[in-house]
Amino acid sequence: MILRYQRLAQRIRDELTDINSEVARAQKSWEASLEADDPDAYIDSVALNLHGFYSGVERLFELIATQVDDSAPEGEAWHRQLIDQMAREIPETRPAVIDEFIAAALDEFRKFRHLVRNVYTIHLDSERMRLLVDVLPSLWEQLQKDLLKFADFLIELSKADEEE
Repeated sequence: MILRYQRLAQRIRDELTDINSEVARAQKSWEASLEADDPDAYIDSVALNLHGFYSGVERLFELIATQVDDSAPEGEAWHRQLIDQMAREIPETRPAVIDEFIAAALDEFRKFRHLVRNVYTIHLDSERMRLLVDVLPSLWEQLQKDLLKFADFLIELSKADEEE
């Protein structure tokens, strides 16, 4: 149990580096698209990196759900339910990982990721992407703090187990 929490805390910290790269690449590609004569390739890159950003966050949420909560959502709406689960405190288990505002913002990225997976890139709405790219820096800053705080919680939890 102790090692599981320590490993998960380290995994969270490690994944944040990769997710940060996705955020930076999405922003860089968006800026390049604004200056390009033919922005399509850059727009595709933005879409791919926004997809990667959300997928990385969701992967961490899945790990928390399975390793800490011992309960991951199932069924057709499991992606949305996972966000909701992370925004709720689980009494006697863990605090909320994210707040409701972060959950609502992440849900927009979840919906966009679904589009990227299920439609041709020529049908992606660049205005919707602009809205996501605009909110991404502040969302990422807060989400990163929340996940690091949760990793610290896991370390404390592992120490509490050691004392028992």
